[in-house]
Amino acid sequence: MRKAERCMAEAQAHRAGRYRTQPTGYRAFLPAPLPPDPPLRLEGELQLLLSQADRALGRLDGSVETLPNPDLFVLMYVRKEAVLSSQIEGTQSSLQDLLAAEAQLFGADSLPKDVDEVVNYVRAMKHGLARLESLPVSMRLIGEIHAELLQGVRGSRLTPGELRRSQNWIGPSGCSLATATFVPPPPEELPEALGALERFLHQQDAIPALIKIGLAHAQFETIHPYLDGNGRVGRLLITFLLTERGILQKPVLYLSHYFKQQRQAYYDHLQAVREAGNWEGWLAFFLRGVAVVSQEASGTARRILAMREEHRAQITIHLGRAAGNGHRVLESLYDRPIVSVQAIQELIGGTYAAANSLVARLEQLGILREMTGQKRNRRFCYQPYVELFGDSPQEVLP
Repeated sequence: MRKAERCMAEAQAHRAGRYRTQPTGYRAFLPAPLPPDPPLRLEGELQLLLSQADRALGRLDGSVETLPNPDLFVLMYVRKEAVLSSQIEGTQSSLQDLLAAEAQLFGADSLPKDVDEVVNYVRAMKHGLARLESLPVSMRLIGEIHAELLQGVRGSRLTPGELRRSQNWIGPSGCSLATATFVPPPPEELPEALGALERFLHQQDAIPALIKIGLAHAQFETIHPYLDGNGRVGRLLITFLLTERGILQKPVLYLSHYFKQQRQAYYDHLQAVREAGNWEGWLAFFLRGVAVVSQEASGTARRILAMREEHRAQITIHLGRAAGNGHRVLESLYDRPIVSVQAIQELIGGTYAAANSLVARLEQLGILREMTGQKRNRRFCYQPYVELFGDSPQEVLP
């Protein structure tokens, strides 16, 4: 191989960064600043995938905006992303468990121990989206999100919201620094690496927004700045950037669905960036995921709209004078799909007997389903709606 070719091959391999041996003997990866050098080759298949992802996101944004009150439906998309992103990190809790925890349906002993981690994820996303109104995506915002994510759960003793002060590593259970699959940069390198990432996010350039977001996610996972929660924060970063840049008006893309289905490929593509500088391979994988999940989420929005109209018609036809209260209950279920008779009573402002009768009639229409199997302290689920998000509550016996 000629010298020029060898230099080009070396530059390609190291375009994401280099390993450096540390004083104690292990090798840690020091990421190169973004954008990649040599520059990205945005042509051929990658250009086609970018176009497909852009179109799919546009259709998703339009589909959600056709819903009568988009804000009512956003929380379920957020919940699904929270469940899936947490499951990638090993949690067992389902969407059903999250809804039950939010509704305080059962005692803590009756729910998976890790459901609080999913509850925290929802809270962290809400916090971050609210903060975007006054604070751009930045290391300060990411620190706040990390603190929300780990508050009071597994990893809460590992300095939530603070950069790590010790070396971490990634690999199979029981591995050491010497045998790890990947060793992120040492703690003293974090300020410079994160500062460079923040400058990249804020700089004005001609890089397409989706490409920039894909690069930023991979770079954050490579830096791995926290002792725990890096994967979840990195996936939240995607949502915040899509929203901040106006690509999506609402956070309705549950990209973790794709990452979970393709978990090994997800990790392999990230590692190929570090080891071979294969940014194009990672970006192709990322853009395929954006297109696939956008199409699925658009379909969910269409089904929500059709189901809502069907249920509104049923209520109008079958509930007579109670139809007005029935519609009020239906709209509330899109925000809180699990309710009690007491909650319905407070909503409609009538007697307990009237609320109980209304719930019974909604049960008959198949809109609500009792899910505790108990005679007291009953809870009712808007099952058809939850099923649209791929997780249907099962009857739970006392």
